[in-house]
Amino acid sequence: MLIFDSVQKTKRKFIPLEEGKVSLYVCGPTVYDDAHLGHAKSALVFDLLTRVLTANGYDVTYARNITDIDDKIIKKAQEANKDIKEITDFYTEAFHKEMQAIGVSLPTIEPKATESLEAMIELITKLIDNKHAYPTDEGDVYFDTSSDSEYLKLSHRVQDEDDKLQRVESSSAKKNPADFALWKSVKDDTITFESPFGKGRPGWHLECSAMVEKHLAKPENKFAVDIHGGGADLLFPHHENEAAQTRCGTNHALANYWMHNGFVNIDGEKMSKSLGNSFFLKDALKEYDGEVLRFYLLSTHYRSNFNFNTEDLALSKKRLDKIYRLKKRLFGLAQNSDKTAFQDELLTALSDDMNVSLALALIDEMISTANEALDSAGKHKQLKKETISNLAYIEKVLGFGVKNPYEYFQFGIEEDTKAKIDMLIEKRDEAKKAKDFEASDKLRDEILAFGVNIMDTPQGTFWEKV
Repeated sequence: MLIFDSVQKTKRKFIPLEEGKVSLYVCGPTVYDDAHLGHAKSALVFDLLTRVLTANGYDVTYARNITDIDDKIIKKAQEANKDIKEITDFYTEAFHKEMQAIGVSLPTIEPKATESLEAMIELITKLIDNKHAYPTDEGDVYFDTSSDSEYLKLSHRVQDEDDKLQRVESSSAKKNPADFALWKSVKDDTITFESPFGKGRPGWHLECSAMVEKHLAKPENKFAVDIHGGGADLLFPHHENEAAQTRCGTNHALANYWMHNGFVNIDGEKMSKSLGNSFFLKDALKEYDGEVLRFYLLSTHYRSNFNFNTEDLALSKKRLDKIYRLKKRLFGLAQNSDKTAFQDELLTALSDDMNVSLALALIDEMISTANEALDSAGKHKQLKKETISNLAYIEKVLGFGVKNPYEYFQFGIEEDTKAKIDMLIEKRDEAKKAKDFEASDKLRDEILAFGVNIMDTPQGTFWEKV
């Protein structure tokens, strides 16, 4: 398996720290607002990576954190006149529901910042003891960037003083402008935590290093984790600072491989709240089936910047529709468990730094070949079983085609309308069993009036949106 390392800027053969096992850490959301398409893109990329690693036989431990201590969260709670936990619980639950809607599985571990304070304080103490951090008279603790000879080698940045001052909070108590906060003293009545350094809150960069040490790192390993991932915007300063903390506070480097996904733009422009509904995932899910969004957001290589627009999304949906139309032709038939040549080719493509373009081309070719063969071969049982097996493999590795094919084509129908149609279908089935064909035909016309088609199959009667 090959992975493009963001730091070394080249594809590297993946060799895990422990044979057969993979430790993966990805920076998760700060839960003070709804998830946007950028959150969705990153979550999908590392969900796909986890699936590909698993398909290659690795036992994957995937950790994705929840940042539930942050100035933005506190501000939100104050504006809403609500408890901090009420805010973070609400947006954490919303994040989980929206991730589930686009087929993102829960990580193995999902640590929260509020549950990791002891680990953070322990890491700060080590950094102070190692002369890589210093407390100030105001009660803050800063990481001393000048003490780390490796600082900026992760992001390959060369900073001038103006750049440092613009990017890092200014304080006269700092030794260097680039030094960053490990612990922030708080003197007001907002949420604070006790520590040996005084009352305050941890710095944002600190929590990931502490969580990795607590949940994934092993002292005997050269690296804390196999793979560390996140959006490209996190490479500097967040991941740079994480790496420095871990390197200077422990006996190992943070990660052996670094992976970063590209940005999401909306109609060629960088996302912003001024764009309205396109910004939030919850709004996109009102307009599009979650699996359609999954297919679309994964349809370009993860390292490329993604330009979200409705025209490309519509074309992407047509491509996904082909999977479901083939699945519909074979719905209810038994699956052959034997691995096929197609499955080997698909995994080979995805194992090459998740080459999704090649993977989708292979899927298109498989669908076309299968449809042609089914048209000509009719009831060729082995071919049907192999095709069903291929569709199941696509579902497992890519998360495409996971739904009942008839229900997939029902998207956009209101729930109360679906219930009425299902009730009429049930009555029609009863009329057919009673051989009351006049009633059956009348019920059929009532169903068709909703703008749907009816399919009578050996597995039952199904309907879909026209």
